[in-house]
Amino acid sequence: MSAGWTILLISPNRKTAGEVIALTTQQLPSSAVTELSGYPTSRILQELRQSGGANLCYLDVESDPAKALATIPDLLMVNSAMQIVTIIGKNDPDLILQCLRHGAAEFLVQPYTAEQFQAVLTRLATLNPAVVAAENSKVVCVVPAKGACGASTVAANLAIYSKRLNKNKKALLADLDPVTGTISFLLKLKSTYSFVDAMAHESEMDASIWNGLVVPSNNVDVLLPPDNALEIPFTVKNASQLIQFSRTQYEMVVIDAGSAYGDWYLSMARLADEILLVATNELPSLQAAQRVMGYYETNHIPVDKINLVINRYNDSVGLTQDMIEMALTSEVRQLIPSDYESVQRALLDGKQVPSATSFGKSMTALAESVFGKDEPSQKKSTFSGMFAGLFKRK
Repeated sequence: MSAGWTILLISPNRKTAGEVIALTTQQLPSSAVTELSGYPTSRILQELRQSGGANLCYLDVESDPAKALATIPDLLMVNSAMQIVTIIGKNDPDLILQCLRHGAAEFLVQPYTAEQFQAVLTRLATLNPAVVAAENSKVVCVVPAKGACGASTVAANLAIYSKRLNKNKKALLADLDPVTGTISFLLKLKSTYSFVDAMAHESEMDASIWNGLVVPSNNVDVLLPPDNALEIPFTVKNASQLIQFSRTQYEMVVIDAGSAYGDWYLSMARLADEILLVATNELPSLQAAQRVMGYYETNHIPVDKINLVINRYNDSVGLTQDMIEMALTSEVRQLIPSDYESVQRALLDGKQVPSATSFGKSMTALAESVFGKDEPSQKKSTFSGMFAGLFKRK
């Protein structure tokens, strides 16, 4: 599971960078690190801004103090909430003070120990409670291999079934497809607002604004796409701030992505803890799934994040599970059997597919494997309450 920190490491010194990466791997094993081997140019800063930046930066000041100090305000322009930890070779009070005056939040001094590293992280987490909340969140991105393979139906039911299994956790279903999003149709929902409105209020977003943008359905909060795609002034290339905010509000987040291709959809894949690639067992769909996996690999999406879900499975009209796994060199995470009548009846009612159906049983298994389920409460025995004192050891 991804931690709340998204990390940027800036260091021209390979030895220093290696030491910091080693500590980061040890202390924050689930956090990906973007590494820059030099101080960022204006072009790189612009790219960081477009990609949503990072919320934690380790900045090597020792290699070139002048350039590093000038970089601090530039990084804060990219993301004013970024926490900058300066890396200093020795205990230099004057240099440390200059870093703090320029906007740094913390500093690391050689020798870089695990204790020092953890102390810095603890102090930063205290200043950033949203990051602590995000530690307990899991984001799952549901991606169709091609159109009409039922990915939105899978996403909607995954969110609802996950909430049923985890009554003490908050769940969000976010339809982030600006053109062909169908969650509003599947669940018969209407809202004046959409995720485009959420993105327009990113800089001021808080829980009260957010609650006005989502609509409830089946005990799940739902963030809908715009009603009319033709009227969307949609120029944003990434969903990073939207997803990071959702992490602070929900333990379970299911994103319904309309595609795998393009910067907007890649940003979801990069920020998700897990990708569910939905296909059917027909050859055209499986070929499309293979193309998606290749596209993700080209764009540096870790292969271990991608899990194959075969929807509408019917081995009499398509490939078997063994054949699929052999063809795609990837294990199938879940087979969801073809259950046309149950799914269509649920669509007409705007409800989840019933749990007693074959589709429902498969969704229950998928939801449990992705998000787990609440531990059953332990009732105290009346016998032990009345007589426990008689059996105490003396």
